[in-house]
Amino acid sequence: METQIIRSDRKTLSMELRGETLIVRAPRRMSEAVIRQFIRDHEGWIAKARAKQERAAVRTAGVAKLTAEELEELADAALADIPERVRRYAGQVGVTYGRITIRAQRTRWGSCSAAGNLNFNCLLMLAPPEVRDSVVVHELCHRKEMNHSRRFYAEVYRVFPEYDRWHGWLNEHGAALQARLP
Repeated sequence: METQIIRSDRKTLSMELRGETLIVRAPRRMSEAVIRQFIRDHEGWIAKARAKQERAAVRTAGVAKLTAEELEELADAALADIPERVRRYAGQVGVTYGRITIRAQRTRWGSCSAAGNLNFNCLLMLAPPEVRDSVVVHELCHRKEMNHSRRFYAEVYRVFPEYDRWHGWLNEHGAALQARLP
């Protein structure tokens, strides 16, 4: 497996598996030996990540790609649907938010910036409405907690008690939806 090391001003090590490439992000001055040991210490995680990719590849084999027109229709539908969900749940969560953006993304269903701007994947329109609700609530709760702590999830479950069910749906079917991107 190819390993790519990206050094920056970060303070911690992290890694992700993209296809057959292991990407390791490391602090600028960290020694090569420490980085290699980090990789060895996480061989179990790497094996699980590879197995997950292989399972996703099997599930997504032969999935029909969306056309540019279909993607545009999904984005338009998302612009009509998701902001209304955000408005409804923002009151329940008790937060404000900034700009709402709809994108076609390969790896994320939603995100929340520190400035309160929210991004959502147009592919959510191919999922049940409850999945959209779960992603909206998840991102709005980041307005209170910019992490995935117990307090964060306590807030998610307070607002959307069925979160696990619909998050599970997305974990099971999300790769097939994302595989539809051209």
